[in-house]
Amino acid sequence: MAVAPGALAQAGPPPASPSQPGALTTAPVVQAGLGPRLTLHAIDNFHGTPGAGMICDLSIREGDAYRPIKTVTTGANGRTAEPLLLEDALKVGHYELLMHFEEYFAKTGATLPSPNFLGLVPVRFVIRDASQRYHLPVLFTPWGYSYYRGS
Repeated sequence: MAVAPGALAQAGPPPASPSQPGALTTAPVVQAGLGPRLTLHAIDNFHGTPGAGMICDLSIREGDAYRPIKTVTTGANGRTAEPLLLEDALKVGHYELLMHFEEYFAKTGATLPSPNFLGLVPVRFVIRDASQRYHLPVLFTPWGYSYYRGS
């Protein structure tokens, strides 16, 4: 079946149902000129959308254990409303971001095995220079994830 040029571009994304993640509706914010901070972007590769509503627990390692700092929930764009850590709160150290994958996918209504292959997923990273900006994009599906230091 032939498709007229531009027909697909005009169709737009299908509307999101209340139980399914929606399409990205806001552009990322430029952070040039801002001070030290740690930011997060959860990206749901299973649905091809931002990871809206992902619960994450941020901790810092003290000795042999991780001490909780805060719990956050990502917004519609897969990011938190505020940086995870800002200015003086950003310290040199070992961090863990515990991401609630199983709960997230249950909320989306995804048909998955129970229990899911990934439940609570620790993302561990090191801050070596607290004067820099750190961005943590996390791409995930019910069966795998990757993360990196973004810009």
